[in-house]
Amino acid sequence: MNTVMINRLIEPGWGFPLGAENGGSISLFRHFVIEGGWITWFLLIPLSMVMLSLVIHYLITIRRGTLAPVPLVRSLRAAFAQGQPAALLPLVAGDDSLLGQAAQAGLSQLREGRDAARAAIDETVEEGAMRLLRRIEYLNVIGNVSPMIGLFGTVVGMIQAFARIYAAGGGMPEADKLAGDIAVALVTTFWGLLIAIPALSAFALFRNRIDTYAAEVVTLCDRLLRMEATSQA
Repeated sequence: MNTVMINRLIEPGWGFPLGAENGGSISLFRHFVIEGGWITWFLLIPLSMVMLSLVIHYLITIRRGTLAPVPLVRSLRAAFAQGQPAALLPLVAGDDSLLGQAAQAGLSQLREGRDAARAAIDETVEEGAMRLLRRIEYLNVIGNVSPMIGLFGTVVGMIQAFARIYAAGGGMPEADKLAGDIAVALVTTFWGLLIAIPALSAFALFRNRIDTYAAEVVTLCDRLLRMEATSQA
């Protein structure tokens, strides 16, 4: 990159160098936070923090290690292979994972036959998956609401800008105040999209995770039931 291109990049209007107030440019913090107005400060930024917290929480809780723990899978396979499924009831009774709840439901109905056990497993997994889907629904709500809040800020900023132009009575309104109104209009839209895109992406990711892990739990429990039937035969 030659000297001419570097000089153009640091000219006002080409970038937002941090702390470059003397050159006519403004810092990123001031441009995207301070000039965003109260809608950005009190609504959009807190909403972005809530969204980030939920994503981190779901990354920790909605994973294979918490829904279908490997030690429990091994214990179930070993017990069914030895033809002692009833011995696992005390083990899975205190397990809150999706696999533990499904195994407990299936084992409790095993005396009634494999069909009854499979129906209990399916019902338990479906209920557990629905609970998880209701939890991640918050991300879907945030992803749909945040652009509307950004649009609300855009409307507020444009109303203020046109009101300032009208108040000037055909003259030239104060440029800095007019620019501030336009900044509110644009920055709130920016924040709304910045929140919505990752929120909706994370919602789709976790929804697919839940569907995948629920199917894996049902498949594993069904295989265990077949092992139990084979061992009895």
